[in-house]
Amino acid sequence: MPRAFWSGQLRISLVSFGINLIPATEAKSEIRFHQIDRRTGERVRHQKVSADNEEPVEKGDIVKGYEYSKGQYIQLEPSEIEELRIESRHTIELDQFVNADEIDPAFYEKPYFVLPENAAQAEAFAVVREALEETGQVGLGKFAVGGRERLVAVGAPHDSKLRGMMAFTLRFAEELRDAAGYFQDIKQQKIDRDQLSLAKELIQRKSASFEPGKFTDSYEAALRELIDAKLKHVSPPKREEREPRGKVINLMDALRRSVGESGAKKKPVVRADGKPARDRAGKQPLRLVQANSRGAGKRRKSA
Repeated sequence: MPRAFWSGQLRISLVSFGINLIPATEAKSEIRFHQIDRRTGERVRHQKVSADNEEPVEKGDIVKGYEYSKGQYIQLEPSEIEELRIESRHTIELDQFVNADEIDPAFYEKPYFVLPENAAQAEAFAVVREALEETGQVGLGKFAVGGRERLVAVGAPHDSKLRGMMAFTLRFAEELRDAAGYFQDIKQQKIDRDQLSLAKELIQRKSASFEPGKFTDSYEAALRELIDAKLKHVSPPKREEREPRGKVINLMDALRRSVGESGAKKKPVVRADGKPARDRAGKQPLRLVQANSRGAGKRRKSA
């Protein structure tokens, strides 16, 4: 299990118990790049040097500095920062509760698993977790870590079978740019009701339950194929390009064709020998009948 990102007390009024925050995400990419000198093939390394004489500076000689005037700094020792008396370094005080759906997704940063610190904290932890689940509320508080204080929302997991809690770090309001300033030049458009109806039908046809496992990193897979080809000294694989689509005359035409295509399956891919290509599982794809403009295409059995 990963080390706790933060440990301390979760407090609601006079109720307090110990918790650990564990990062809920991890980097799955196996590909790591280094900077290489093309001429020598050697790795390029970076050194921290003094701006005055460009001499290397040892890690132990580096402190934090706040530039209060051009080229003038106040130095802060790590021990001085460590000794700052901020309650949120050790305690998350949940002093407000809101409905989870009230929080704009733009505020969310990173998710964390919340676990009781030990068995002695389990009872209070379970009661608070159940209360959050049954009320549909999340508690808002702050905790300090990594040289800054972070806003956090704590609530029950989406899956009620999970006995832990979730915490999400949130951006502060001043960190978000004002959307109105960027959207103000977008002119109001008169919406054609027929176009809107087709757009809604297209969305409905493509609607499905969210399955995170269906989405994978295609760019990483392509990089892996390229690297493997270079290791084997063979030509890199050519990526298949999508078949060119017919020219779309206008928005209504595009919507009609899109609705039609969403109601039909893709045409089978044909190999060079004229036989239908098979997917990775060895199954031959079904063929389809072209859908009409209302998307009423019908399937027919594979040949």
